[in-house]
Amino acid sequence: MSVYAIGDIQGCFDELQQLLEQIAFDPAADRLWFTGDLVNRGPKSLETLRFIKQLGETAVSVLGNHDLHLLAIDAGYAKLRKSDTLLPILSATDKDELLQWLRHRPLLHVDTALDIAMLHAGLPPQWDILQAQRHAAEVESVLRGTQWKRFFSHMYGDQPDCWSENLHGWKRLRFITNCFTRARYCSTAGKMDFRAKGKPGTQPAGLLPWFQVPGRKSQAQRILFGHWSTLGLWQSDNICAVDTGCLWGGSLTAVQLDNDLETTSIPCPAQRTPG
Repeated sequence: MSVYAIGDIQGCFDELQQLLEQIAFDPAADRLWFTGDLVNRGPKSLETLRFIKQLGETAVSVLGNHDLHLLAIDAGYAKLRKSDTLLPILSATDKDELLQWLRHRPLLHVDTALDIAMLHAGLPPQWDILQAQRHAAEVESVLRGTQWKRFFSHMYGDQPDCWSENLHGWKRLRFITNCFTRARYCSTAGKMDFRAKGKPGTQPAGLLPWFQVPGRKSQAQRILFGHWSTLGLWQSDNICAVDTGCLWGGSLTAVQLDNDLETTSIPCPAQRTPG
């Protein structure tokens, strides 16, 4: 059995199929991990969602910000943007079944046998991996419960931007969600920035990539994530970033987790132009 982690697909279904053919994926024996953002902006979000759902226990996917955006639209607390390609999902006869499945995906997946944790975006420096698991579970329990629609009425916003155990209620859940699905940069004092999106070296003064903040409590844990297409493939600092910009004309990348993080990538035609 081989275990592969694949970066953000964002509805680029044909490219996903080409990559699976390239790695000779065998659904009877192999396992797939997806870093979230299964949908949106690419041309075949509905096909992507259906395919990964039908893989069942063969696949693990964490929630990304675009996945949550889709759920927020369905809940009535967000509107379709001009760049969204989500209407086929929202109009599908199996929409409710697909979104019920999506809403039950985790924010964090930890595999102790492989010694790898997967999330979509990042962690604040104040959390070790056990704290991250506990805080992910706080949001997951609400998303899977009766208050899930109300959650989306409070999800959007950049504040609070620094962790405190004194955070409570919707502010606490918003901060946790933003870290797992939107984070890129952080100050050395632990203040998260949810706006800067460029590659390292382009960020405002005083900010570092979240995984390079000195004293980060999760640094002993190997962590795999997507979300950051301008960062690209990155393997250092005990982290592995695998969003290589499929949507933007980069590549779609699979990392073999049981084989020393060996990578396989296929070139992708641009579906969107940045900006």
